[in-house]
Amino acid sequence: MIFFDNAATSYQKPPGVYPAMREAMQSCASVGRGGYAAAEAAASRVYDCREAIAALFHVPDPQKVIFTYNATVALNMAIKGLMTDGHAVISGYEHNAVVRPLSALARQGVTFTAAASPLFQPEELLSAFRRAVRPDTELLICCHVSNVFGQIAPVEALDDLAWELGLPLVIDASQSAGMLPLSAERLRATEFICMPGHKGLYGPQGTGVMLHLGQRPCRTLIEGGTGSDSASLSQPGFDPDRFESGTHNVAGIAGLLEGVRFVRREGEAAILGRERQLTRYLGEELRRLPGVQVFLSRDPALQTGVLSFTCRDLPAETMAERLSSAGIAVRAGLHCAPLAHLTAGTYPGGTVRLSPGAFTKLSDANRLLSAVRAALR
Repeated sequence: MIFFDNAATSYQKPPGVYPAMREAMQSCASVGRGGYAAAEAAASRVYDCREAIAALFHVPDPQKVIFTYNATVALNMAIKGLMTDGHAVISGYEHNAVVRPLSALARQGVTFTAAASPLFQPEELLSAFRRAVRPDTELLICCHVSNVFGQIAPVEALDDLAWELGLPLVIDASQSAGMLPLSAERLRATEFICMPGHKGLYGPQGTGVMLHLGQRPCRTLIEGGTGSDSASLSQPGFDPDRFESGTHNVAGIAGLLEGVRFVRREGEAAILGRERQLTRYLGEELRRLPGVQVFLSRDPALQTGVLSFTCRDLPAETMAERLSSAGIAVRAGLHCAPLAHLTAGTYPGGTVRLSPGAFTKLSDANRLLSAVRAALR
């Protein structure tokens, strides 16, 4: 199978991920649940992973690296922990992992505004956020990279705006972690950065990360056993225990550690460069085909390795089915982000999305192009 759906999950992992998970399953028990060797081995793996992620994102304290089970859980914890009532401003390209938690909070009186802006125009995105802020605004939320179009949002400039306005910011780094540099030391207003472990960090599914950078009061979404302060009936008030109840996915975190080590060895810039090169090549070639509309930024610096296209005479799902029959995996439809399609004008049909990864080759791209040409015929 030729895999072009890395925006959903990285399918090919660095070689070290598999044995690390197997070894953890054979030698690790639960974190913080005992002083014997297997429990200590689990604690060591988990802390090593915290340190590696903290180093990647320049987080001064590894204890501020919170493990979750995916980015959706992390975003729910951040949004529902910070929002009580009032108003939030989000970009026009947010995933349902942001939109649905906010919609669920409507019964508490929470409202939100989508700051719509044209694709690949970062200054317009900033202006839209500024215009959407109201006196009752409590939170800004933005995806660093659109999971549909690969658009890069100017999150550092948005952090500056949030700081100016005295508002907290939550960054969804689901499509940027492991590719775009993001330094916690540069961010002043950002409370949380949320990300999956199984995409650009090349860990296994069932892993996620929430970086807790701020100091604002934040309610917990889940309470339970943490292995610390067990005599108290209240949830611990310190990180990471405050947000990590129950048994850790130790095998998954061990695999994630190897994925993060791979990213640090390869370098985010090198990984992004290869993916961006393939995306530009695919976009330019697809543009040559009659009836194909490609969402490719004129400025390569404004887009990562995520590319969407539509076909005038062929529904997105049909194209994906034909490519699947040729042994090529892509994603078609709305990609769990209907708001992005409404903003960009591709709703309700959606798009065909191509997303190479660190292990995608030029020969894979050429086979994809041949299959698209055959599908159109």
